[in-house]
Amino acid sequence: MPRARVTVAYDGSAFHGFAPNIGVATVSGTISAAIARVLGHEVELTGAGRTDAGVHGWGQVVSLDLPLGTDLDDLAHRVNRMCRPSIAVRDPQWVGDEFDARFSAVWRHYRYTILNGVPRHPLLTGVTWHVAPPLDLEIMQASADALVGEHDFSSFCRRPKLAPGQPPVSLVRRVLSTRWSHVDGDSLFEMPLIRFEIRANAFCHQMVRSIVGTLVDVGLGRLDGDIGRILAARDRAAAGQVAPPQGLTLWEVGYPAGATTPGR
Repeated sequence: MPRARVTVAYDGSAFHGFAPNIGVATVSGTISAAIARVLGHEVELTGAGRTDAGVHGWGQVVSLDLPLGTDLDDLAHRVNRMCRPSIAVRDPQWVGDEFDARFSAVWRHYRYTILNGVPRHPLLTGVTWHVAPPLDLEIMQASADALVGEHDFSSFCRRPKLAPGQPPVSLVRRVLSTRWSHVDGDSLFEMPLIRFEIRANAFCHQMVRSIVGTLVDVGLGRLDGDIGRILAARDRAAAGQVAPPQGLTLWEVGYPAGATTPGR
């Protein structure tokens, strides 16, 4: 069967992550069930990122094999009707058979949003982390700069559980960029927000949330900003807190030029 890809946006609040998980609602499982209802048979989805429970998506990419002749626009329309309002798929297109949403990706880009220095806003609770004391973005950016490059991120990742005799999994990742910025006067809520953006070739479990939590601890003066020391420790206890999931969004996924060229 020819291969297709879609871009997926979702409110992760009600889901136990993106990846399939028997017995609980997941983003992938919900989309798979909707597509199966349309086609009359099950399909297997491959996602670019395995976002955790409560984490949102705007630019998640999914690849899947579909029967030849499938009307992609009609399929997307029908899936959206079944999955609304928490999930929306867009930009369906045929791609070459070699395309894989996960393994063809060369980078993932995440955004984390913080409501800082003002009272908690009920309408932003599901998409931001409320941090009441003022944050020092200058020192937080200086610390974030030290993350750029290829490092062992063991201090910022939850180590995977290994079966007896299974070799250790590498937690080396390459961070391409980091940026803290003020988002002043949000047009909808008129609240001053702070945004962290990070792009890397890949991320390990809870890596972004651990980085954000650590940098917030640095910005509050609870932790020194020596990221080199934290990385060198290769110990989760050396870093700071884990930021809550609701402020995090998988924003975009990058692919090599020509990787998504239609194959059909």
